[in-house]
Amino acid sequence: MEQYVMRGGNPLVGEVTISGAKNAALGLLAAAIMADSAVHIDNLPDVSDIRNLLSAIEGIGGTVTKADPHTVTVDGTTIRSLIVDNSYVRKMRASYYLLGALLGRFRHAEVALPGGCNIGARPIDQHIKGFRALGAQVDIEGGMVICRAKKLTGAHIYLDMVSVGATINIMMAASMAEGRTILENVAKEPHVVDVANLLNRMGADIRGAGTDVIRIRGVQKLHGCEYSVIPDQIEAGTFMFGAAITRGDIIVRNVIPRHLESITSKLREMGCEVTEFDDQVRVVGKPYLEHTDVKTLPYPGFPTDMQPQITATLSIARGTSVIRESIFENRFKYVDELARMGAQIKVESGSVAVVRGVEKLTGASVKAPDLRAGAALVLAGLAAEGTTTVEEIHYIDRGYEIFVEKLAGLGADIKRVSTDREAAKFNLRVVS
Repeated sequence: MEQYVMRGGNPLVGEVTISGAKNAALGLLAAAIMADSAVHIDNLPDVSDIRNLLSAIEGIGGTVTKADPHTVTVDGTTIRSLIVDNSYVRKMRASYYLLGALLGRFRHAEVALPGGCNIGARPIDQHIKGFRALGAQVDIEGGMVICRAKKLTGAHIYLDMVSVGATINIMMAASMAEGRTILENVAKEPHVVDVANLLNRMGADIRGAGTDVIRIRGVQKLHGCEYSVIPDQIEAGTFMFGAAITRGDIIVRNVIPRHLESITSKLREMGCEVTEFDDQVRVVGKPYLEHTDVKTLPYPGFPTDMQPQITATLSIARGTSVIRESIFENRFKYVDELARMGAQIKVESGSVAVVRGVEKLTGASVKAPDLRAGAALVLAGLAAEGTTTVEEIHYIDRGYEIFVEKLAGLGADIKRVSTDREAAKFNLRVVS
């Protein structure tokens, strides 16, 4: 089984270029199948979630042409099946975007219930509520979500809770419904805006994305276009905290600084030096980090996907920090793994972690319980004294492109290995 082995203690120094946003790209690829001609998308991240979704699109007959790992043309005119049920779909959460896309274009969709990281209950009730409001009949049978509609009609829909997935899904279906749709209490994340921008480029009439209210006037058809994925704010934030936890100095390139404001704010509270430029950010870590309190919130609040990374970093800050998780109730599973490295973290009521900073972490063998927690454990290992092994790295592969290569380019002593012999060889090399 593949794993990362690393020797901590090297400050991360240099420049790193951020890939396209995985969460945006998944919505964009689903939206692309709604067009009556080919859609060309570039700046895609080459990660397993993207590859799985493309395979799922091919599985229903869509044509996928890759110019290179980051550039793809999707042609939905060749789709021959509206039933999406294969191993690719069951591995990922964002497969549900195919519901909104297929329902909007074909008035029928059957998609297997999604998989992905086990970070807590993530029901699709708000998606279903929106589809039903538009006139679809929705049933769950045999592990499949089945949506059918003779026609879709615009409606006034108020989401009971802010949901990125439901916002994007309903927005896609409504873009080809008859009449006007008003979506209230919607998510404002950058990838919601990115999907709306692509749909508008394809001929949709969507206004207000990025605010609390999105207004959509349905159109009869959408056409092909060219589009580029926005930079990944979570990958950028991970490397920013990499500079902090290793007391390094990193220039993070290909970012939109405005998308990183909540992350930047916390790094400054912790004593780091952060300088923003047009499309890059420089983070300089300091010998001592200061404690701070964090509460995850929908955008523009502090992202839940950055919670494990900041917790790992605060584990070596001076003083006591309090982390409140308000999005997913099962996101602190990695705390036991950090404890193996010497972190002193107590989880209260499942949603609050009290972090008492320690002077240093020590290397250990740990397992990634999910995507972002896996990245946080890698950061901890790079800051720790001694050697750390991170297992279950298939989770990390879901969202980080050439993660080891990018870290090694910043001076990290890290390697991806597939056998115990390779790991032992790495350890012997380090000791010598």
